[in-house]
Amino acid sequence: MENIKLCFIGCGNLGCSLIGGLLANGFPEKNVCAVDLSESQRQLVSERFGVEAIADAGQGLKDADVVILAVKPQSMQQTVTALATMLAKRQPLVISVAAGIETAAISRWSGFEPAIVRAMPNTPSLLRSGAAGLFANSRVEEHQRTLAESILRAVGMTIWVENEALLDCVTALSGSGPAYFFYFMEIMEKTGIELGLTEEQSRNLVLQTALGAAKMALESDLDPQELRKQVTSPGGTTEKALAVMQEHRLEEIIRLAIEAAAERSRELARTLGEPH
Repeated sequence: MENIKLCFIGCGNLGCSLIGGLLANGFPEKNVCAVDLSESQRQLVSERFGVEAIADAGQGLKDADVVILAVKPQSMQQTVTALATMLAKRQPLVISVAAGIETAAISRWSGFEPAIVRAMPNTPSLLRSGAAGLFANSRVEEHQRTLAESILRAVGMTIWVENEALLDCVTALSGSGPAYFFYFMEIMEKTGIELGLTEEQSRNLVLQTALGAAKMALESDLDPQELRKQVTSPGGTTEKALAVMQEHRLEEIIRLAIEAAAERSRELARTLGEPH
């Protein structure tokens, strides 16, 4: 990747996390161009990463092999339409990390069909511990798939889906997923305080427990069901707690919540992809 030139359109949290991850993995600063309309954001990116940060997207695109669209979903149509001529001339690989924007919409706004990889990362990408689902349209060649995966793996793990509609499932599972875990941790922490622990004690125990459980799941050959059984002694405290969760149909609640998130993702894709 040392000769590949990248242009980031939009340098918010996700754009910055990708730039930081790439540079930490040895990608050369001189091959990264960051475009943002905000002068303060350009200054931040330039000072923090030492890369070129400019306001003119056309200048950034002129030598780009890969364009990463990291603007807000509501700004995608305006952004892509403004870049359409340069995209058609340069024909770079386009990587979109804007939630809910389908590849067909990007093609329509471009006026042609670029090679597009659509990515759905999540917020732990900011700590290079993210998870992203990737989809490539028919114009993407194998070496471009490899390139896109290398870029997104700079901030976490990746999976490919061959059906773009499955990105709605990715959105519901890993895109929104951190909030589910935060919510569970929030409830555990509050309950610990109600049972007599201090706020600091309860928080530290909950956070370390969440970290430890995730590490065990990652490093074990066993699936979560088997790991759960291993820490559930017959007649013990864990079994009692799980019985209450099952009695109140926690599994059904979680399943319904994830299904609702997936349906909302589909609704947003339809709305954001409409001409306006």
